[in-house]
Formats: sequence, structure tokens, C-alpha cells
Amino acid sequence: MKHLLAILAATTALAGAASAEGITQFNIGILGGENAQDRLNSNECLRKYTEEALGVPVKLFAPADYDGVIQGLLGGTIDMAWLGASGYAKVYLTDADAVEPVLVKANLDGSYTYHSIGFARRDSGITKLADIKGKSFGFGDPNSTSGYLIPSVEIPQATGHSMESGEYFGEVKFTGGHEQTIVAVNNGDIDAGVTWADGQGNWEDGYNSGALRKAVDAGLVDMNDLVEIWRSKPIPEGPIVLRKVLPEDVRAKMTALVGGLKEKDADCAYGVAAGETAGFVPITHDYYETIIEVRRQKIASGS
Repeated sequence: MKHLLAILAATTALAGAASAEGITQFNIGILGGENAQDRLNSNECLRKYTEEALGVPVKLFAPADYDGVIQGLLGGTIDMAWLGASGYAKVYLTDADAVEPVLVKANLDGSYTYHSIGFARRDSGITKLADIKGKSFGFGDPNSTSGYLIPSVEIPQATGHSMESGEYFGEVKFTGGHEQTIVAVNNGDIDAGVTWADGQGNWEDGYNSGALRKAVDAGLVDMNDLVEIWRSKPIPEGPIVLRKVLPEDVRAKMTALVGGLKEKDADCAYGVAAGETAGFVPITHDYYETIIEVRRQKIASGS
């Protein structure tokens, strides 16, 4: 009886996670960038297709911040997620054996990069970084590549000053995510901020994909009210990752499903990819080594 109870306890502990024999549930994590309900709605089609492909219950998780997804992957409560490059770097630097990058979102021109976009209200008179001196500036999430990591490196290089409040900008603060930054700038709560976009297509549309495009689609902003004031160098698009301990057939099925999503259901791919995409294509760890090194240096410097 004790032996049976031990087996039952072990089985219960593995519920929702991968085991040697297979899986009983599959969990997909969705990074912040827009409000939780919109994130869930945009990925519901992927959830249904995943259930069909794997034959087990599939749940979507949309934590309040990036770290919720990161910790879920590290702790085994989330099996798959589309991470930003910096988020992947954090997972890798914490546990190099936790996840494997399998796919990356391709832009319409076939590239796998995007940009951190600095922006302000058009009626603010701010048109460049120098115009924000002494004014308020918003980052998104500490684990965001475009919403923090890259601009926190490149903007000080441009201004010659750190991002500490009061040194160059009047106040620098985290808004909590991309959508929050966009809304805060649009409402005049902060003078400027950064978010992400592929930088392709038209400004009026919020570009082809990214947080600005999603904000336009949701009716949150009119891009004619905003102006771009800064753009980062190209950033490696973040990977779709799968936990390495998942059974090989599960990893193969999910890679094939997401890799063929654009062909299977273009509208679903649009929602999952935060806008226009040429689809999801294979990627490996090597593509992220530069971002991992930047993140490692930030950790070492304590910033």
C-alpha cells in the first residue's frame, strides 16, 4: 500500500510536466506585451491546434511579467514559450540545459531581427533623444530585450550618460510591459519610452509587427499622435523554445506545428506573431550568443 501511495504521489507531482513515458498536459507561456486577455485570445488558436496535435489538455499561461514565463520554463511548469532574446539569455545563464531554441519569427523580408523603438507624443515637440533631457522616460520589463536590455546599453552610448534617474533623463522608470509603455506615452503620463517593432512597413500601421502594431489593432493608439525619436541597431528576434526534457516526439510535433502555422492558418499566425510574418523558421542557440554575452556583462556589472 505504501508503495502504491508513493507511485500515486510521484504521478501527481509530474502532472502537467514531461515524464519518461510521455506527458499528461502541455503548458504554453505567453510573454507580456499586451494585457493578459488579449494575449490569451491571440494564442487560443495555437492552444487548440496543440491539443489536436498532442492529444492532451493544453493550457495557456500569461503571467504579469516576463519573469513569470522564465521561471515557469526553469521550474518545469511551462513547456513552450516565445521568449525575447534577453529572456532566453536569462534562462540559458540560469540553466543551460533547461530549454532549446527551435524556431524564430521571420519578417516579411525573411530577416529575423527587430528594433527597440523610442517614441513620444507628436504634440510634445520631442523629436530626438536630446529633447528628452530632464524629462521622464519609460522602460517596459527588466527582462525585455527591446524594452530594457538593448536601449539601456545603446542610449547611454548616444547620450554619454547613464540611464539613472536625474543624470540625463529626469525620471527613468519601468512601466511593466510594452503595452503599458505605449499607453503611458500616449496618455502623457511619461514623456517618452521604448517598445518593439520590426521596423518594416508603415509607421501609421505600427509597422508590420510588434507591440505598436498590436496597440493599433486593439484601438489603443493612433500612430499619427506619436513620433519615432530613436531606433536601436537590429536585435536578434527571440526564439520559440521547448523544454529539453520533453519527449522527442512532442518536441518534433510542436516544432512542425508552429513551423507550419502560417500555411495552416494565416490569421492564427498573425495573432501569435504579433503582426505580419513570413512564418516561423528553424533557429539554433548560436544565433543568441551575442545577446547572452551582453546579458552576462550586465549581470557582472550589477546593472
